[in-house]
Amino acid sequence: MNQRPDPVPFVGLTGGFGAGKSTALGLLERAGAAVLSTDRIVHQLYEDDDVVSAVRARFGDAIERDGVVDRGELARRAFETSDGRAWLEALLWPRVAERMSVWRSELAGRADPPRAAVVEVPLLFESGMDDVFDVTVAVVASEELRAARAGARGHEALEERSARQLTQKEKAHRATYVIVNDGTVEELESKLSSLLEKLSP
Repeated sequence: MNQRPDPVPFVGLTGGFGAGKSTALGLLERAGAAVLSTDRIVHQLYEDDDVVSAVRARFGDAIERDGVVDRGELARRAFETSDGRAWLEALLWPRVAERMSVWRSELAGRADPPRAAVVEVPLLFESGMDDVFDVTVAVVASEELRAARAGARGHEALEERSARQLTQKEKAHRATYVIVNDGTVEELESKLSSLLEKLSP
């Protein structure tokens, strides 16, 4: 983990499906943190010509007629094999890391810096990106709540998708801080506010 002092704490936020990490990201932004979602970065990358060309060459039928990447089909094809998954990760993760670095540099140049710079990274530890952050935060919740939340968002393959990630216990063990999200949004907001106080007193 990066121990370099920085006036703006660089925070990696993670959690499993349905744990509430995206909700946490929004609450942290409301509390004064600058936030970034790697899922959004990936969505943008799928519009880049070089990424589209690479995906077409490897998984031609994952590209629709209008040249748009079919993310569902790409995930299905890529995750069929470990080689396919490794190829896609090698294509995307370095580009994601580069955009994160640019974003962080832009924040450092602000006259009025944010309380923290928080990046939501679902596969934070799996990707090895945790090393670039000053601290890491894992949002966790009971399995029953996670299943209910994920189901409400249409994640039908919860168990299958989660199998590609570290378990909640593993994420929590590796994170600097753990936020338990088993209560109300207001309770989560209070916990995150306390966390920001620790990071940027």
